[in-house]
Amino acid sequence: MTVTYDLMRLAFQGDISRVFTFGVGHEGSSRSYAHIGIPEPHHPVTHHGDKPEAIEKYAKLTTYHSAKLAEFIGKLQSTPDGDGSLLDHSLIYYGSGMGNGNAHDRNNPPVAMLGGANGKLKGNRHIAVENKEPTANLLLAFADMANADVAVIGHSTARLLL
Repeated sequence: MTVTYDLMRLAFQGDISRVFTFGVGHEGSSRSYAHIGIPEPHHPVTHHGDKPEAIEKYAKLTTYHSAKLAEFIGKLQSTPDGDGSLLDHSLIYYGSGMGNGNAHDRNNPPVAMLGGANGKLKGNRHIAVENKEPTANLLLAFADMANADVAVIGHSTARLLL
């Protein structure tokens, strides 16, 4: 994961690419994380059954993913890019396909938006949306930030105001 994040930073820095998709832990994956003390595959760990010891494993797994993301964000922030940093000029979308993987509930998936998007994204705030707001509405807002002429994405119903 660290190597992939480092390659993405280098590609941003060298202007080789400005768009990436990187799935750090696909929910259906059978990958295990023995190096952090979780020998079970990822997917069964997400089905914690509301048992405290299983939730603790899931928390450890998501904490590991979040720590790796934080390292990447720190490197983007410390890499100069024109009049700011790579982080200032990037939009990083980090989230999940599920709001509650244990129940396969796709409502309200957690999302973090990081970076300045070239001055188009105001930071340090929490945006709460309606329970059934499609994630595609957020993607339409991202399209606007990129000046892309996109009317509809998937099941979008309107642009999310950021």
